[in-house]
Amino acid sequence: MGISREFGIAVVGCGTVGAATAALLCQQVEAYTKKTGIRMTVRALVDVRFDGARAAGLDENLFQEDLSAVLSNPDIHLIVETVGGLTIARTIIEKALYAKKHVVTANKALLAHHGTELFALARSQGVSIGFEASCAGGIPIVRALVDGLLANDIEAIYGIVNGTSNFILTAMVDEGKTYGEALAMAQAEGLAEADPTLDVNGMDAAHKVTILGSLAFGEQIPLERVPVEGIDSLDLFDVSTGHELGYVLKLVALARSTKTGLELAVQPAFLPQNHPLARVSGPFNAVSVYGKAVGHTMYYGRGAGGSPTASAVVSDVLSIALGTWPALFSTLKLWPDCTEEARLAPTGESRHRHYLRFNLHDEQGAVAAITAALAEKGISLNSFVQKESTNGGPVPVVIITHEATEHDLSQAFEAICALPAVEGEAICLRIIDEHVESI
Repeated sequence: MGISREFGIAVVGCGTVGAATAALLCQQVEAYTKKTGIRMTVRALVDVRFDGARAAGLDENLFQEDLSAVLSNPDIHLIVETVGGLTIARTIIEKALYAKKHVVTANKALLAHHGTELFALARSQGVSIGFEASCAGGIPIVRALVDGLLANDIEAIYGIVNGTSNFILTAMVDEGKTYGEALAMAQAEGLAEADPTLDVNGMDAAHKVTILGSLAFGEQIPLERVPVEGIDSLDLFDVSTGHELGYVLKLVALARSTKTGLELAVQPAFLPQNHPLARVSGPFNAVSVYGKAVGHTMYYGRGAGGSPTASAVVSDVLSIALGTWPALFSTLKLWPDCTEEARLAPTGESRHRHYLRFNLHDEQGAVAAITAALAEKGISLNSFVQKESTNGGPVPVVIITHEATEHDLSQAFEAICALPAVEGEAICLRIIDEHVESI
């Protein structure tokens, strides 16, 4: 196959992902030319330090510190942004768009906060933004939503989209590690940053479900409207007890359509052991998407790391060079700058089963008071387990409820916590059963 043209690329940010992306583009240039008929040419690597680029064996003749010179080069058609963060990265992308360069980014935080404005700017300049790598590493979930599943009304998305949290929870379940021990393991293996806050407090997953939910339902989802809980306060006792009862604890990001609007959440939740997402372990990610026509589809793979993320970045580059992504970007009406703000379901209407744990003094009538508080709100018990006390202290009592609204469950939970026989911290965690397909 002959070469129809060359497509020039500059990578801005030469850290783990940037260096891996440039290396993949350079190493596979002949294979990509054969596949596409277009020669992908890396013309510049932009940064202030090039340690990662040197370690990857990249050509030092490509090293460039002057972004302006790169943006003014007519032979560069696309900028890959791998700097990260909300300030410098935003400036880089805006400058690239004003220079009428296509952009590819893995920056989920920036898109969750400012995607609407950036998409609108790209559209006004006649270029596009590719962001497959932003939501689940190497998993092609963005392309699935805006192309492969376009025939469907999407009913729900459930995802395990943060590999750090999933690694920590897997170590707690499988190896009996405490949260602190599991976090240290993740950091030692390079799966958690020195400051893992955004991973373990749920915000990284919230960024991703904001982006995916907006695409799936064709509505703007403001990040600040997503209820978020992290895994950083979990106790090994609850993780282990839930596992004994047949459940696996995961950090779940969900967006699902209800009669009263979209239900959104990021939170640790128990999944039955036969739930498809319960089997996703270690640093892997998975996203379940339910469509009215297709039913359940599931996308699984590595959610982080230089090479998997570079795979998604380069796929965007190829798609933009071929013109397929710009056609979707300019034509579809799913993008946040083309849609209205989502109507969200009222807080408290969501129905789920729950795991409850109380530390109870051995007093006459204490158990009856708990069941009475639940019954008053119409909440029935699925199971009731009384564990042994340690050192003669309060007895841990674990309850699995049947389905109830969040509003009723919350009121019953508060009433139980106020009982004189209940001491210390009480725990309430959702149980998320497999979504019922409509086909």
